Amino acid sequence: MLILNNLISISWQQVLMWVIGATLIYLAIKKGMEPTLLLPMGFGAILVNLPFSGVIDQMYDGELEEGVIDILFRAGIANELFPLLLFIGIGAMIDFGPLLSNPKMLLFGAAAQFGIFFTIGLATLLGFELKDAASIGIIGAADGPTAIVVANFFRSNYIGAIMVAAYSYMALVPIVQPPVIRLVTTRKERQIRMEYAPDSVSQKVKILFPIIVTIIAGIAAPRSVALIGFLMFGNLVRECGVLGSLSQTAQDVLANLVTLFLGITVASKMRADLFVTPETLMILALGLVAFIFDTIGGVFFAKLLNLFSKKKINPMVGAAGISAFPMSARVIHKMGQQEDKQNFLLMHAVGANVSGQVASVIAGGMILSLVAR
Repeated sequence: MLILNNLISISWQQVLMWVIGATLIYLAIKKGMEPTLLLPMGFGAILVNLPFSGVIDQMYDGELEEGVIDILFRAGIANELFPLLLFIGIGAMIDFGPLLSNPKMLLFGAAAQFGIFFTIGLATLLGFELKDAASIGIIGAADGPTAIVVANFFRSNYIGAIMVAAYSYMALVPIVQPPVIRLVTTRKERQIRMEYAPDSVSQKVKILFPIIVTIIAGIAAPRSVALIGFLMFGNLVRECGVLGSLSQTAQDVLANLVTLFLGITVASKMRADLFVTPETLMILALGLVAFIFDTIGGVFFAKLLNLFSKKKINPMVGAAGISAFPMSARVIHKMGQQEDKQNFLLMHAVGANVSGQVASVIAGGMILSLVAR
């Protein structure tokens, strides 16, 4: 009788979420798209949409029985712990050497955040509250942890859809960016070669860089201190030279473990009643718009610089200014090789890509400061 009641209580929205969960698992296993995140996210989506699921909070005989996934959400995402711990691992992975040897690449990280602010305005015009519009716009950075922190800070009504969109577009960089770049560049522009003659960067500079960036960002946008601070702390652990084993642990064990918990915890906000809404489709579409316009913003900025520069910049490098490190840099290098097998854009693209990681975090902090006022 109990099983029959459970079967009767299943809604089509829950079945749809099972399908979405299964799709995420398929993309993780078969396509290799962010498997450490999409697989637990997909399985979690199935778990929370089973009838009277014990993994989420339920009322039994007038008493609240806490579910483990809701407990994890309150302990790890509601207080921003998981995303910030993940930033330590990400910071430990990043080598700022290519950026420090060619500092002008910082400009591309800034330019490639255009889509964020464009989409905030568009989402507001479409009727979303400013706090939700700000949370949706940050999807364009292709920076999942920052998207989570911003959406959670504003207590967005659509945090589940925002999380799914942010991480999905991170995984879809190799699919989305190439056609967009080809649309706004000519073959001649894509064939532009860039010489790479890096200046040697001392360990002292690499150690000072995360400290100075944290201070500057903290003064400019105080609410970004947690975001940029944890990212730069991870990088300091990498570059200090005395914490080699901890740096490796942060890059491998910490980053993978936190990502695993983050993925399954995100499912707390993927319940059918919260997720299966017309607004979710709009958020997915707006997230794609933000991502596309971030890419276009970086490309157009490179074209603008070429009007005044003797040494031409391949506009595709500007598209690497998003935060999806190192996927975007690899995509740009591959596209350059397809156009000209002697064109090596990887290190230039990496410089723009790591600057995008920093810029997206600062952009998130600026949004927190501006919108929260």
